[in-house]
Amino acid sequence: MDFNMFGPGIVLGLGCLGSSIGCGIAGMASHGVMTHTDEGHGKFIGLSAMPASQSIYGFVLMILMKNSILAGTVSAMSAIGIALFAGLAIMISSIYQGKAAATAIQASAKQPAIFGKCAAALGIIESFALFAFVFAILLL
Repeated sequence: MDFNMFGPGIVLGLGCLGSSIGCGIAGMASHGVMTHTDEGHGKFIGLSAMPASQSIYGFVLMILMKNSILAGTVSAMSAIGIALFAGLAIMISSIYQGKAAATAIQASAKQPAIFGKCAAALGIIESFALFAFVFAILLL
């Protein structure tokens, strides 16, 4: 059995799973808030889409990992280890970003002036996925 592409598949799958869960959580919150507010719907939708970026990190890592395996610079087993732990970090970051986006949507619906502060918190959570992404690239 050929395990060469397990790593790239794992990192893509975990990134996309996390993004879909995070966007789902935030999206549900935005739906609920939009039924009670008459304006600002675009901001709520934008916040609910923020966890989607982690799927891009998984996609890029998949491509880079595949190329490293085919070039022989990374073994299939090393790729699985890198993919598993970087993918988990990216996935968990996107899930918690979705949870934070849900509360940001609810809070900014009640007090629109705090929208920017809420978005900043989501950026901080995003940075941990970005750290995992960059550190995984350094290992390839």
